[in-house]
Amino acid sequence: MSRVVCVGLATEDTVFPVPRHPQPDDRVLADDVTVAGGGPAGTAAVALARLGVETLFVGAVGDDETGAFIRESLEREGVDVSELRVVPGARSPRSTILVGDGTRAIVAFRGDLPPLALGEQARELCRGAAWVHVDHTGYAVVDELRGAARVSIDGGNPIEDLDLRGVALYAPTETALRTQLGDARGALDAGAELVVVTRGERGSCAYTREGETIEAAAAPVDAVSTLGAGDVFHGALLACLVRGLPLPAALVRANACAAMSCRALDGRSAIPGWDELAA
Repeated sequence: MSRVVCVGLATEDTVFPVPRHPQPDDRVLADDVTVAGGGPAGTAAVALARLGVETLFVGAVGDDETGAFIRESLEREGVDVSELRVVPGARSPRSTILVGDGTRAIVAFRGDLPPLALGEQARELCRGAAWVHVDHTGYAVVDELRGAARVSIDGGNPIEDLDLRGVALYAPTETALRTQLGDARGALDAGAELVVVTRGERGSCAYTREGETIEAAAAPVDAVSTLGAGDVFHGALLACLVRGLPLPAALVRANACAAMSCRALDGRSAIPGWDELAA
């Protein structure tokens, strides 16, 4: 099966379920705590690996305990981390997430890593991959890959100077799409071959250059937390496309995979394997 390369951010997440979000100068007692791997590209990579796709992660961490945790959390899932750079003396990205009242609040520390860049080996691996999936951090390498790789962009976080020329798949949230490009037609006119919009409880919707609109309803789930669900959706969608599923079926399965990931407090531990998803 073809390889997918995920480029961008991987973090260590500490997640607290709380009865309510704290106010200024407030104190709230958490019901539990879990520490897990996170980050948009990192979690998409784990979803791909869980679904049986050969996956390589390209990114960077510091040489601290957090960096070791991030690396191990990817490697344990079968993600190839040979292009995960360890930067001496740097601090790795980490986040604290409060989950409560059906919402979440995130405090993110991006670390002090240098801007992401592709080494010679990583560049060749990207060019030979079925897909290269980037998040807002990984977007820094897109110019190197235009016309040389099939690029998927996670548009959930703002991307400065976004350029969709030569981009095979642009996958924003509704809010991000509206803010950056107005609507799906704006994204298609900007150069994207395919636009897939995630809409939370209303599922997802794909828009093609041929004028086709494909909607897929969200899968029902008793959600514990929606943390990382969009990232899981992106990885699952690419996994389905790599496996040869037509787009409508791929959207349905990606929705279901994202919903199933919401069964746990963190964004990764409840991601299903291919057989569980198919069932």
